[in-house]
Amino acid sequence: MVDAAKEPAGPQGRQPAVDGQAPDAVEAVPPGAQASAEAAAADESGGDEPAAGRAERLDRPLPEGVRRRVVGLAADALGGLPAGELPQSLRQYAKFTPARRAKYAATALAAALESEPAFRVRIAERLRLGQPDLVKALESGSVPGAADPMDVAAAAYLVRSAGWSRLVAEAGEQAERAGAEGAAAEAGRLVEKLQAELAEVRATARVDLDRQRAESEDVRKEADSLRKKVRSLESDTRRAQAETRRVAAELEALKVQAAAERGAGESEARRLRHRISELETAAEQGRRSAREGRSVEDMRLRLLLDTVLQSAQGLQRELALPVSQIRPADLVEAVVPGSASPHDVARRGLAEDDPALLDQLLAIPQVHLVVDGYNVTKTGYPALPLEQQRIRLLGGLAMLAQRTQAEVTCVFDGQDLDVPVIMAPPRGVRVRFSRTGETADELIRRLVRAEPQGRPVVVVSTDREVAEGVRKAGARPVASVLLLNRLARP
Repeated sequence: MVDAAKEPAGPQGRQPAVDGQAPDAVEAVPPGAQASAEAAAADESGGDEPAAGRAERLDRPLPEGVRRRVVGLAADALGGLPAGELPQSLRQYAKFTPARRAKYAATALAAALESEPAFRVRIAERLRLGQPDLVKALESGSVPGAADPMDVAAAAYLVRSAGWSRLVAEAGEQAERAGAEGAAAEAGRLVEKLQAELAEVRATARVDLDRQRAESEDVRKEADSLRKKVRSLESDTRRAQAETRRVAAELEALKVQAAAERGAGESEARRLRHRISELETAAEQGRRSAREGRSVEDMRLRLLLDTVLQSAQGLQRELALPVSQIRPADLVEAVVPGSASPHDVARRGLAEDDPALLDQLLAIPQVHLVVDGYNVTKTGYPALPLEQQRIRLLGGLAMLAQRTQAEVTCVFDGQDLDVPVIMAPPRGVRVRFSRTGETADELIRRLVRAEPQGRPVVVVSTDREVAEGVRKAGARPVASVLLLNRLARP
C-alpha cells in the first residue's frame, strides 16, 4: 500500500524518501526489521492500495483543519496499539489520555504519520474498523455526500486511496472558503457595529457641540458682564482716588490751620500768663494796702465795740436779763454723737470696698441691712448654679447677722421662677423673692420706703438705678464687692 514498504533499503541502511520527504527525515532501521515491517504492512492492507494512491503527493502543506482531524484520529487509536508497534518518539505518550495526546503529542503524531508508513497503516486499519462505510466509499472512488469534508480528507490521507491528495486539497480550499466567508460575515458584523458606534459617537459629538456652544455663549455673556463690572470698578476706583486726593489736601490744609491755631493759642496763653502775673502782683499790692488801712479802721471799730459792750452790759444789769444758754456753735449744722445716720459714717476716712466701712455701718443702732442677692452672687461667684449661689450667700449673711446683731434682709429676683423655692432661711436672715411681674430692684425700693423716716438702712447692690433710688429714699447704698470682702474676712 505504501511505496516505501516494497522498496529495498537504500545504501548505509537508510530508508528511501517517503511522500516526498528528504531521506534524512526517515529514521534508520536495520534491514531485517525494515523488511519485516514492510511485509506486515503489505499483508494487513491486502495489497488493495491502488498504484495511483501510492504515486500521489501534496503540493502544499496539509491544511490545518485536516491536520487536526488526522492528529485526533491518531491520538484516539494510539492507546490501542501494542507498545512494540509504536514509533520510538510516541511511546512516552502511550499512557496519556486521547485528549492529552492530541494536545501534547500533536507535532510528534503528525511527524510519525508522515515519516512512518507502517504506523500510518496501523492508524488506517483502526479507522477502517471504526468507520468502515467511509473507508469503503473512499476505496471505491466515491465520496459520501453527507460526510464532513474534513473527515473525508483525513480518512483519505490515512488510507491513501486514489485521489486522496485532491480530496485533501478540496477540503483545505473548502475550509479556506468557509473561513473567508466567516471572516467576511464577521467583518460585515464588525462594520455594522462600527457604523452604529460611529453614528452614536456623531450624535454624542453633536450633543456635546451644542452643549459647548451653549456653554461658550454663557461664558461670553459672563465675560461681557465681568467686563462691565471691571469698567464700573475702575470708574469707582478713579473716583475713590480723586476723593482720597481731595481728603488728603483738606487734611493737609487742616494740619496747617491747626499748626497756626496752636501757635496763636500758645501766644495767647503766654499773654494770659503775663496778664495773670500782673493781676496777682496788683492783688498782692491791694491786700497789703488793705491791711495797712484796716489797722486804723480796726482801732476805730474796737473803740466803738468797747462802747457798745459797756452800754449792753449796763442795759443787762438795768433790765436784769438772764445769761443766754445758746452759743453760736450750737447753730452750726453737724452730726451729734449717738444720732449719726449711715450717710455720716466714713465719708472720707475709708475706701468704698474696705470691709471696715461695713463694720462701721452695721455698728449703728437699729440698722437694717438689705442685700440684692443675685447682684452679689453674680459679682462674686457667677459660675455656680443659682441654688448654690443662694446657699453660699445666705450662710455668710447668717454669720454676719450673728456677729453684728443687725437686721438682715436678702432679696432675690423671683419673677422667672416656674415653681416655688423650697428652702429653710438661716437664723437672723429674712429671705424674700419678688412677685410675678416685679423685679428684685422694685422690691428693695419698697422695703426701704416701708422703713420709718430716720431709721438707718444700708442697701448692698452694684446696680446704679437701685443705688440712686434708695439714696433718694434716705438709705445708704454700698457696692456688692464691699459685702463680698467682708464675708471673705474671718
